Parts: sequence; structure tokens; C-alpha cells
Amino acid sequence: MERHIMSHARTRQPRAPESPDVKLSKSLSYILRHGPAKEKLPIQQDGYMNVMQLLNHPRLKGIKFTDIRRVVDSNSKNRFKLEYRGHDGQETLNLDDPGGWWIRANQGHSFTVTDLELEPITDPESCPVAIHGTYMEVWKNAIRSQGLSKMKRNHIHLAAGLPGETGIISGMRSNSDVYIYVDIKKAIEDGIRFYKSENGVILTDGKDGVLPPQYFGKVVNKNGDSLL
Repeated sequence: MERHIMSHARTRQPRAPESPDVKLSKSLSYILRHGPAKEKLPIQQDGYMNVMQLLNHPRLKGIKFTDIRRVVDSNSKNRFKLEYRGHDGQETLNLDDPGGWWIRANQGHSFTVTDLELEPITDPESCPVAIHGTYMEVWKNAIRSQGLSKMKRNHIHLAAGLPGETGIISGMRSNSDVYIYVDIKKAIEDGIRFYKSENGVILTDGKDGVLPPQYFGKVVNKNGDSLL
């Protein structure tokens, strides 16, 4: 007897198209955090890049200064900072001139940046909660046994609370399904350094770029079930 087997393949829902502002935010994040050398864009040691030079780059073709200002002002995670420095020898301010403005990412760089205005955390009580958000597959395959790694970035990123809590704007992806609570008190006592960025993200170098599992206070899934 001939058998007919029906395949019930899982169909993926198409992603909603990204808005122009989201696309611009991603381009800015890539360039300011990771891409100056590859994109041949000059950047200062403090992470600032001239806005006019940025606007002249092919990646931002068609983008205007007003677009950048809008994305910086409306970014929910406060990823970027604009600073007006004017021009050498300029006698009057012209706040509409992109050549006098500089922009940087507040954290997340994969190259060395000096003077990021990071606030050292020396008193654990000033930072009672520090959480790294990740995904179940990554937790099971790597983090559970090896710890948190800064990977290609300069720091491991932590949040001062869970997404959606009052005052928490950045530090983890909103779709994380595993939450690793770090025992900052124990880590600081062992000489591990922590900092707070301008947009409230908690950063650490760990030990040689890794925060070992011994500094995990608790680990839970999105339902609150313990994973340790």
C-alpha cells in the first residue's frame, strides 16, 4: 500500500520592515563601536567622531544632521552622545553646523577608548543589582561552565535591573530569556573592577576578560525558575 506522508514544515513569520531611524541607529552603533578603521573614518581617543565626516561617508548617504539628532534624542537606550565643540578660530556659535558637532557611542566599543566618563563602582551597596541577560542555548553551551566573556568588546555588559523596570534603559536585550545576577560584592572583594557608563550600563573587565561562574549569585529563566 502506498503511503503518503504530509510534511508540516514550520513557516517563519516575515520580519516587520525596520524604520529608517532603526536602520540609522544600527549604522551609527556599528561605525562608532566597531568600524572606524574598516570604514576609514577618523575617530578620537575618547571615542568621538566629527558629524560632518560621518555624514560624508557612503554608509550614511542621504542622511541629514537632523536625522542624526533625532535618533540620538529619541534612542530609548541612550546609546549615543552629541557634543558641540565648534571649529578652531570660530568666533560665533553655529549649532546647526554639523562640522562643529561630535558624536560617540556611550559604551560597547571593540577598540580602545579613553575617557568614556565611566564611574568606578567601589561600594557594592551603590549597585545592589547587576544582571546579564542572555539566551538559554548560550547559557547551557558556554556561560554555565565557562562564565561571562567580554568577547570582542572591551567590557562585559550588565544591567541595573530587568527590562521594563523603572529607570532601566539599557544593559541587555529585551528578548533575553536567561537572567544572570552577579554577586558584585564578592567580585569587588576579589579585585574585579566595575564601572557605570553614562547611560547606566554596568561594565566589568572581569578576570582576563571573563567573569567566572563563581560570581553568579543566582541564574533564573524568564519564568523565575532557578537554573543553578
